[in-house]
Amino acid sequence: MNRAMKPKMKPGKKISSVRLTKTAKRTPLKGAQRVYTKTGDTGSTGLFGGGRVGKNHPRLMAYGALDELNAIVGLLAAHLAIQKGSRVRSVINQLNLIQSTLFVLGSHLATQDETEDASSSARSMLPSIDPEFTKTLETWMDEMSEDLSPLKNFILPGGSVAASLAHVARTVTRRVERESVQLLATETQLSSNPPWLAEVLKGLNRLNDYFFVLARHLNRLERKPEEIWNPKMEAPKGVANSPRRTR
Repeated sequence: MNRAMKPKMKPGKKISSVRLTKTAKRTPLKGAQRVYTKTGDTGSTGLFGGGRVGKNHPRLMAYGALDELNAIVGLLAAHLAIQKGSRVRSVINQLNLIQSTLFVLGSHLATQDETEDASSSARSMLPSIDPEFTKTLETWMDEMSEDLSPLKNFILPGGSVAASLAHVARTVTRRVERESVQLLATETQLSSNPPWLAEVLKGLNRLNDYFFVLARHLNRLERKPEEIWNPKMEAPKGVANSPRRTR
């Protein structure tokens, strides 16, 4: 215990409990602003445009999964940054654009208003979703596919670390897509499938394809062979299958 916080005692007097009445003073924050607001301590969160929903709401599930995807894309880009080569740098630039676009998609998923119309006051303040995003992804996929062999079998996710991360991004993209479709099915305001949501769904569907092609492309750059799925594969013989010795 700090000496300044020790209670003053008279000789021979016993103390059964000690109450520390001195409270710590909060010093002004000089750097970045505090990120905690305490408004979500009860399990709800505010949406852009007004209103609060539970953190298990379909809208939260959708843009929460999208946030997870963005983090994985950042991890993939960080891993590639330690490698050299113009083709790797090109992929990193692509991932940076994808991360920026995911923020735009997330901002629209996090916005709720009465009409869910793009012309509404809240949604009109957001950056618009680039309708050329899906075409850009298609162009990138076509360029990467030029040096890839045609697929005749299913391949197992894996290979290099970078390719494995691309496969993780692919599967999380599918989850974001499923959560967004669930949002469309549960909210009556979205029954008309507004244009912004149609762009979100189309972009996510194409992004899943992009990460699959990217995984193959990264394996080729690192000269990692693709493991073909063998449905009749047998367990390897050796130490792993031998009876475990008891001690």
